[in-house]
Amino acid sequence: MQPLDTTMLLRAYACGVFPMADDREAEKVFWVEPKKRGILPLDGFHLAHSLAKTLRSDRFTVTVDTAFEEVIRGCAAPTPDRPGTWINTQIEQACLQLHARGHAHSVETWRDGQLVGGLYGIKLGGAFFGESMFSRATDASKVALAHLVARLRIGGFSLLDCQFITDHLASLGAIEINRDDYVALLDSALAGGVGASASPDFGALDRLAAAGVEDDSPPDTVSVSGPISGKLIAQLLGQTS
Repeated sequence: MQPLDTTMLLRAYACGVFPMADDREAEKVFWVEPKKRGILPLDGFHLAHSLAKTLRSDRFTVTVDTAFEEVIRGCAAPTPDRPGTWINTQIEQACLQLHARGHAHSVETWRDGQLVGGLYGIKLGGAFFGESMFSRATDASKVALAHLVARLRIGGFSLLDCQFITDHLASLGAIEINRDDYVALLDSALAGGVGASASPDFGALDRLAAAGVEDDSPPDTVSVSGPISGKLIAQLLGQTS
């Protein structure tokens, strides 16, 4: 099985194209450019009351880039609702290489020390290409996505690509746009993030959290103290960008 060239892979993402495989054991990939593209506007995330409550409860511990390989394998694992996968060994190995190069990231949700959900994707300029997510506990993937959206907003990103729309993603605010509109958004995101005054920063939320905050601060003066809590994420997602 010939490995995917990661430089070529990044160029494909920059053109709005991504790889898929027929199944886990497939020896080849095919390249996809949907006529209709799913995106999640970063200022349009739907934070339902029940999800906000789950976030504030800190029922899950959320980490970033601590279990990338486990997350991608969790996404590739069959489930009763999804018996197959498009993530073959070629795609998995290429994403592991991109992770080592700082172009791929994961968000993990844990409960009682066990990995129960998460997501991963590719970062390029001001765009984040959400590849897949999985959940072994109620709301585990939703919490991971909420943390990702807050991180991208604070970091000055402008595009969260979901590839294809699903009922699950639509319930969280994802929409479908045509290819021309997507390409325009992608070109803008690759040119820079929100306002293009500074490079998009995937780690900005971590530095904000380390700087110190008061949970009772007014919404427009959010500061942070200690680890990134679900209460903070709910507060950040309650604001408009």
